[in-house]
Amino acid sequence: MKPRPIELLAPAKNLECGLAAIDHGADAVYIGGPSFGARVAAGNSIKDIKTLVDYARIFNVKVYVTVNTILKDEELPEVEQLVWNLYEIGVDALIVQDMALLKMNLPPILLHASTQMDNRTVEKIRFEAEAGYRQVVLARELSLEQIKDIHEAVPDVLLEAFVHGALCVSFSGQCYVSEACFHRSANRGECAQFCRLAFDMVDADNNIILRQKHALSMRDLNQSEELEAMIDAGISSLKIEGRLKDVNYVKNVTAYYRRKLDELFKRRPEYIRSSVGTSYLTFEPKLDKSFNRGFTCYFLHDRGESDGISSMNTPKSMGEEMGRVKEIRDNYLTVAGLKHFNNGDGVCYLDENDMLRGFRINRVDANKLYPQEMPAVKPNTILFRNYDQEFENILAGKSAERKVKVDMLFEENRYGFALSLTDEERKHVTLLMEQQKEIARTSQNENIRKQLSKLGNTPFQARNIELKLSENWFIPSSLLSDLRRRAVEELLMVRRVGYHRQVYRMEETHHPFVTDRLTYLGNVMNEKAALFYREHGVNRVDPAFERQHVSHVPVMFCKHCLRFSMGWCPSRQHGRSPFKEPYYLVSGDGHRFRLEFDCRHCQMKVYEGE
Repeated sequence: MKPRPIELLAPAKNLECGLAAIDHGADAVYIGGPSFGARVAAGNSIKDIKTLVDYARIFNVKVYVTVNTILKDEELPEVEQLVWNLYEIGVDALIVQDMALLKMNLPPILLHASTQMDNRTVEKIRFEAEAGYRQVVLARELSLEQIKDIHEAVPDVLLEAFVHGALCVSFSGQCYVSEACFHRSANRGECAQFCRLAFDMVDADNNIILRQKHALSMRDLNQSEELEAMIDAGISSLKIEGRLKDVNYVKNVTAYYRRKLDELFKRRPEYIRSSVGTSYLTFEPKLDKSFNRGFTCYFLHDRGESDGISSMNTPKSMGEEMGRVKEIRDNYLTVAGLKHFNNGDGVCYLDENDMLRGFRINRVDANKLYPQEMPAVKPNTILFRNYDQEFENILAGKSAERKVKVDMLFEENRYGFALSLTDEERKHVTLLMEQQKEIARTSQNENIRKQLSKLGNTPFQARNIELKLSENWFIPSSLLSDLRRRAVEELLMVRRVGYHRQVYRMEETHHPFVTDRLTYLGNVMNEKAALFYREHGVNRVDPAFERQHVSHVPVMFCKHCLRFSMGWCPSRQHGRSPFKEPYYLVSGDGHRFRLEFDCRHCQMKVYEGE
């Protein structure tokens, strides 16, 4: 059986991040276009995306562009033109949400179904596959068993799943609280991060259950130990979250997952990477060095007795645990721990009220830390490092280079000499050099190999250099260097021109949708999308929440359940709550949000107001 290609998909806030992702081992990169991406603060010009595409081609890396917001009627012509522009510069696929695109005059570009389309069920994903989507980004909340069921039911569609990064507490595409409270739509790329706020949790009689806790703030996803299980279940694209993250985050996290996957492929030859080239690092990637709120594998193994998925004390990065405070003096503190600090490190800790505090280290002397300002920390407090100065300094420079291996053959012919380059995909070029032959006085083989191997500033690395010469011919180093340079340029052109971009023209379909009525949860904001659903058997299409705010409906749908987190789940736990339902979350400005527990679907719903 032919090995199945597996894709490591990395985020790019901008061109710098995209290039870094490729250098550090990504098989594909996703980036926002000039507009209509689900991260409004992460837009990029067509020119920058073209530069990224040109570089990606060298390594067979794919470039996906997000056009995954819901769209207004007046925006549709601009979106259609944008799609054509992206196709013309060589983009491999678009990650989209709005079904209006399927009613447009589009070029034959692949469309991927964004996680914003709420891809949780076999029925939904089968519908999307039959509509023409070639890759589907699954909801983060799915278990291995659910992923396996989807893959077995719809084997021809490629499944993409998040493996690392920030988690939305609500099902993606089904969160309306930001729009309801701040008129900033998450489905329009303007999420206000409501879930990272602090709340009081109270019962029906206003008794305090939790005080000023980040009850909806999730830890960060980390599936680095679950990659094999996810691939075995049917995942083909492993996605790192982070289109708002800085370049050092992209470098570190991408490099870490690249190494994990390469180790896996050595053991499992039925899986192969989907791009070429080897990344050489100047650092040791470590996930706890980059921004994280603590890690969780979320619901990949369903729900345990203690889910451990939330980060209630703080929505900020805690970093890596370093040790405990032993002693406090006037201008320094001593620490008991196995890890060492560096000058300039950022340190944080939780005070006696579980509030996050922090300080910067001015100087380190063995286990003594001299802060810029002495913190009000107590003995035995656990210290975390959320900024590693030494590690960040390494990443700030050139921390990786990616090389495609080439075999070089230098041989003579009747007119002079020829140099052939053959890369690891068997792409091949041969260049001739007319040169009168003359016997050298000293051995030339070593110098020829030396000059041909000078590939340092190119994307290539010499694997074998073979010489086929009948005599010890004299060849000037300058001519060898020029021949090598021209051969490299030619091979680069061959790699770019020879890149196979898959094309697919979306055809008109009329297979039935999974339901005959769409509520506000369908996120239909324009007439083209409404027409699409009507053509697929939907009798009633309600407008999107953003067009007509609906009262007395959930504004968040969460797999995370606060009743379960407290040990009070009547279905799966034995604890009993001492508090009277309904429960409410109360924000700092006094707004109340009622919680409803839907045990049949194992969900918690959040309503605005009473």
